[in-house]
Amino acid sequence: MKDTIYTQNRELSWLRFNERVLEEAREKDVPAFEKLKFISIFTSNLDEFFMIRVGSLYDQTFLPKPQIDNKTGMDAAEQLLEIFRAVAPLYKKRDKIYREVAGLLCEKGIAHPQMESLTAEERSFAEKYFIADVLPVLSPQIINAHHPFPHLVNKALYIVLQMKISDKTAYGIIPMPAMQDRLIFLPGSGMRYVLLEELIYQYAERVFDNCEINAKSIICVTRNADINVDSLPDEDEDFRHHMKKVLRKRSRLAPVRLEHCGPIHDKLEKFLRGKLELKKEQVFQSSAPLEMSYVFPLLDKVPDRIRQAVTYVPFEPQVPPWFKTGDSMIDKVMQEDLILSYPYEQMTPFLQLIKEAALDPRVLSIKITIYRLASKAVLIDYLRLAAENGKEVTVLMELRARFDEANNINWSESLEEAGCTVLYGLEDYKVHSKVCQITLMEKKKIKRITQVGTGNYNEKTAKLYTDLSLMTADEEIGNDAAVYFKNMSIANINGHYDRLFVAPNSMKDKILALIQGEIEEAQRGEPAEILVKINSLTDRKTIDALKDASQAGVRVRMIIRGICCLLPDVEGYTENIQITSIVGRFLEHSRVYCFGAGEERSMYISSADFMTRNLNRRVEVACPVNSPQIKKEILEILELMLSDNVKARNLRYDGLYEKKGIGEGGERIDSQQELINRAITRAAAPSPSRKTAQEMPVEDDGFFSRLKRAIFG
Repeated sequence: MKDTIYTQNRELSWLRFNERVLEEAREKDVPAFEKLKFISIFTSNLDEFFMIRVGSLYDQTFLPKPQIDNKTGMDAAEQLLEIFRAVAPLYKKRDKIYREVAGLLCEKGIAHPQMESLTAEERSFAEKYFIADVLPVLSPQIINAHHPFPHLVNKALYIVLQMKISDKTAYGIIPMPAMQDRLIFLPGSGMRYVLLEELIYQYAERVFDNCEINAKSIICVTRNADINVDSLPDEDEDFRHHMKKVLRKRSRLAPVRLEHCGPIHDKLEKFLRGKLELKKEQVFQSSAPLEMSYVFPLLDKVPDRIRQAVTYVPFEPQVPPWFKTGDSMIDKVMQEDLILSYPYEQMTPFLQLIKEAALDPRVLSIKITIYRLASKAVLIDYLRLAAENGKEVTVLMELRARFDEANNINWSESLEEAGCTVLYGLEDYKVHSKVCQITLMEKKKIKRITQVGTGNYNEKTAKLYTDLSLMTADEEIGNDAAVYFKNMSIANINGHYDRLFVAPNSMKDKILALIQGEIEEAQRGEPAEILVKINSLTDRKTIDALKDASQAGVRVRMIIRGICCLLPDVEGYTENIQITSIVGRFLEHSRVYCFGAGEERSMYISSADFMTRNLNRRVEVACPVNSPQIKKEILEILELMLSDNVKARNLRYDGLYEKKGIGEGGERIDSQQELINRAITRAAAPSPSRKTAQEMPVEDDGFFSRLKRAIFG
């Protein structure tokens, strides 16, 4: 059994991360509606956690041989019990914070009153609305010997009732009508609304008007959604068609959680648990809405005069200072390495690079790996344009990106129709890398531009997630990337690479070797440092290597947003390790690995976290950063984050997090706000040919019109 004194369980660590998301709704500097968003994000995060992580542990309980967590020694059943114990207080905490935020919003003119507190005018409106617009579209069902208990759809809302019919106990259920607007705005001055489930709950007696209602509740069932997307298709079946079949199974898997809004009658709860085969500890009560996706559409209805007072000051990603209207991105990257830092800078330069490649007669091919895309993606338009212009376009579209499977299937079909070659990843490994390569012929010589990113080619999340996108014409990196795409096309995970780290065949070993190199430096009395920014740390071998580095005297600083199974500052083990987590306006998503000190420091950006699934079971890529200027810029970002005393929390030896705090007379440092300010300042620097972010669209028709004329006459 491995030593567990300096490690903790990944699921419990994740719950503490999500608690930090919830706690943002209590921060004084967060506007009222943004607080409501954080509660909504906490709720959807918890939903996915139960669907995937709890679902996976539930499956493990049926295995003949117990699966033991190598960080705590717990089996799946023990982990589930600890999870349920840890989650129950989070519901109470969410309810309390929700009430606080609802009060703040009400003060600002956005009210969500209880049904019983409606005015006479509002009650009259609600009743008439229910009778005219809701009651006719409901599909209620009584549950008895002739009407069996229905299948409850994953995360759908229902009103359940315990009734008496002819002195016999019966049960009824009302599904929420799928096509009905969930937000119902009340008449009168101000912005006041109720939710559809609250309206149906209030007037449920009108639905079962032949029964005596004894108890009722709003409920929601969460099902195991950890479907086996890696199952093999039939021999003659296209993988895309196979994925469509697999996805249909998701809504029918076993229940893992029952939520109810407000108190529930014991007999009604027992009935539901029996039908769903759930234990008492899998039932959770909430006073806040059970499903909070309505929050984002609600914001669209908020009047501008109120919106400004309850949301962040608007920020649009800025034009990077090196990007000027009329520049050729191909020529610019051929001259120097370039970096984009999202969401502080626009994705526009990269998109322009792809569109320019689609039109440039020098370009022979474009190859790219795609994991997640926005529902509307300009990138797809440019890849289609390239194929239609006779370029060889190869897209490795990972169809198994969880909860984006259907979107990726649709995009793959669209690309194929345009003449692109579409690959669906590898049989046993998800392709999670973010790599793009443009190959061109110039003066009878092959040249390559390679882009490697830490995040997806998603134009929507690039405005919300912090990520890095490196563009380089480095010949060695280009050669490695060309080999990488060739290996992906022939399903070879064991290729050799000189500059790139590629999982699953070599990345982990190279990272461990770099850690060992710092240990040896420390043992020689030389300066030794490890600085890493990732989303999660779970891999046991990497954890043990970092512990060894700490024991050897290596200074280890890590910025880890979410799961961290390594405990710092454990005496005799991890005293030289500092771990910081930042939860703020933007989701921290970039991955950076630094080894060494001073000018000898090596730096890599990557799509991979230090998780066993990333290092052993996915195809990932890490790329060296060679440009001294770019290394300096990235290092400045990391050091700024480490100095954050507003949003940053330090992980303690006991697994809890504590805020750094601002010392008396100390400077307030919010790293994300500081990076926003820097981006605005840099973009506003005098430059006669540069436009502001608001002025410059993704489609710069003037530039591309000139390019077309130059190419085609």
